[in-house]
Amino acid sequence: MTSINQTLFEQSQRLIPGGVNSPVRAFRSVGGTPVFFKKGLGSRLWDVDGKEYIDYINSWGPMIVGHAHPEVIQAVQAAAENSLSFGAPTGLELEMAQLINKLMPSMEQVRLNSSGTEATMSAIRTARGFTGRDKIVKFEGCYHGHSDGLLVKAGSGLLTFGEPDSGGVPASVAAHTLTLEYNNSQALEDLFAQVGDEIACVIIEPVVGNMNLIVPHQAFLQTLRALCTKHGAVLIFDEVMTGFRVHLGGAQALYNIKPDMTTLGKVIGGGLPVGAFGGRKDIMQCLAPVGKVYQAGTLSGNPIAVTAGLKTLQLIQAPNFHSKLAAQTAKLVEGLKAAAADTGVIFNAQNVGGMFGLYFSQHCPSSYHEIMQSNKEHFNHFFHSMLDSGVYLGPSAFEAGFVSAAHTDEDIALTLAAARKAFASL
Repeated sequence: MTSINQTLFEQSQRLIPGGVNSPVRAFRSVGGTPVFFKKGLGSRLWDVDGKEYIDYINSWGPMIVGHAHPEVIQAVQAAAENSLSFGAPTGLELEMAQLINKLMPSMEQVRLNSSGTEATMSAIRTARGFTGRDKIVKFEGCYHGHSDGLLVKAGSGLLTFGEPDSGGVPASVAAHTLTLEYNNSQALEDLFAQVGDEIACVIIEPVVGNMNLIVPHQAFLQTLRALCTKHGAVLIFDEVMTGFRVHLGGAQALYNIKPDMTTLGKVIGGGLPVGAFGGRKDIMQCLAPVGKVYQAGTLSGNPIAVTAGLKTLQLIQAPNFHSKLAAQTAKLVEGLKAAAADTGVIFNAQNVGGMFGLYFSQHCPSSYHEIMQSNKEHFNHFFHSMLDSGVYLGPSAFEAGFVSAAHTDEDIALTLAAARKAFASL
């Protein structure tokens, strides 16, 4: 019998490219049919066929307090009674800016928008306007949204200008983007020695979540900070995923590195679309209406989305919130490693706060090249076995996972039981 899920996917493919509204939702990498959901509560999801799952995607991070948290829902319902949007200033926007500045003091001034892509695109434009330079640097495997200049892969040599990694991106745009290997301090030093004074900014995921979880080397981040300072390049931390998730003050507080600019999303919307970028006041003063760099958004700082984010940020300031989240995530990671070892499967895992990575490899990778050496076929088999057992992981070997404060010891135990079964079948 055809499931409702299969029917919806078949119908969606007729009207929506690939049947999904974001490629990351597709199951092209692992095979099979994407799951269509209708309800979430706490750590659990229910699909359109009524099947229940323990959720380790958490809307790719923002559901840090769990799905449909009663205080978040109540706050959103109350705000909605006052209208869904004004397209004009509200006190909520100021409240959000004040809270972001309190938790991340490096963000001396903040501008809200509606997505992480908008935030990174706008931060880079602002950095270019501030420095008067065109070149930007990113790192292989890091994803910063789908704006043209960031959909660029590495060239064949250190200083080879980037090549478009997507159709529709002009080569002339990609030519301004230089791509380096993550965690490679020497490559950074070599690049800055040759073109450092031409670089407007360096954008980086301080903890990578978009090629699976990659943990930065402290020396790499320190080298990056020193080089940007020496050459007058703007250092942008893309904390769309890590902001308020790996630490209350973000990855910049965890690793004690102060960026010039920061981009945010995910958690600050509590599950609704919100983004933000900010940083040093002298840089942010380049923005219109006070400066020459134009950026705008009719729905920026939407009152309903900001309300959800404010309530979420209030909840995660509870005593020991992040230490408990990290401990629960570590319990999952260590349990998975033990289950794999018991069955003789080559496997590794690690976490930073509430983010975790799963790798079918001998060691935890530290770069794009190393992550590509992991056993993708083993992951695909593992993914489907876990999905059949009611555990929902990211449908790709190259995505980080997320634990929420709603995940209980029972959730972890059920997940590990499903994992033992999955590992045994390998």
